[in-house]
Amino acid sequence: MGKYVYPAVFTPEEAGKYSVYFPDIDGCYTCGDDLADGMEMAEDALALMLTHLEDEQREIPSASAINDLLVHDGEFASYISCDTVLYRHLMNNTAVKKTLSIPSWLNDSAVAAGINFSQVLQDALKEQLHLR
Repeated sequence: MGKYVYPAVFTPEEAGKYSVYFPDIDGCYTCGDDLADGMEMAEDALALMLTHLEDEQREIPSASAINDLLVHDGEFASYISCDTVLYRHLMNNTAVKKTLSIPSWLNDSAVAAGINFSQVLQDALKEQLHLR
């Protein structure tokens, strides 16, 4: 799991739209309303497909060199990067209930100070895991 970079082929369509595919990843296609949207959609499609491959414990294909790609007239290739760890964080923000114990005096002091226990725990876990 982690960071990946793959070449994508962009094909201009009508009204400034773009179709995008990744030659190295079977079934990885998307499109955008304009070039900027196409780039964003390409990153999302790449992250989704690679996350799926990781989850299925399937082999992650090697990325081709961009100069080795066959592009037709009007098409162009561009590298697209994604981070599947970040993608998982963005897509799976479901709250999970945890039960924990702290000394009564600490609980009383924190409640009196208006401390948000969930936020403090999240911040501490992120710091411990170096996820900031």
